[in-house]
Amino acid sequence: MISSFHKPGYWKKKEVKVILTGDLYGLVLAGGKGSRMNMDKGELQYHEAINQRSFLYQLLTKYCAKVFISCRVDQVNNLQTGEAYITDEGLYKGPLNGILSAHHAYPDKAWLVVAVDLPHLTGETIAQLINQRDSQKPATAYAATQSKLPEPLIAIWEPAALEAAETYIQSGSTCPRKFLIGQEIKTIFPADDAELFNANYYTDFLEAKNRMASNHE
Repeated sequence: MISSFHKPGYWKKKEVKVILTGDLYGLVLAGGKGSRMNMDKGELQYHEAINQRSFLYQLLTKYCAKVFISCRVDQVNNLQTGEAYITDEGLYKGPLNGILSAHHAYPDKAWLVVAVDLPHLTGETIAQLINQRDSQKPATAYAATQSKLPEPLIAIWEPAALEAAETYIQSGSTCPRKFLIGQEIKTIFPADDAELFNANYYTDFLEAKNRMASNHE
């Protein structure tokens, strides 16, 4: 049930104070081929005059010491001028490929990871994740209030977790959620589970756009 998204003023910008730290980098995971969407999900436009990939990149720059877009080599020419990126090494399958590629580039940094197919992320979503970070645990991740399952692609991954994740993926497992479930991580919960809504299909894109439009009325 989507509740708080229907409350007046939900979509207004909310200022949440965040203490910035130099050890936290941001990563927009945008290297998927979008086979279910039948197009690059980073090119979708939920916000006026900006695609979702650039929107999330600009959002994270407010909260992270540095921000990068995780992408394939053939996507680089589609990036906007000035957007920093890390190309996927292609060593592994799935989203851990992009996260571990970033880890290899900056192994001493923690990574605030967001997937490009999350249309309802706001600055408040990111700020709360940072403010509730427990750097002594492998990761701090959002979880849906109903399922309680961690969302690995709306999470802060500490360096130790990424080292362990590489061992995990080399053993033949590729699911980042299953990896986090097996770790003593910190989970936090959004004001509304709809913040964690991911748009995999074109119908999801339309649903998100309609929801955003109705809440701006």
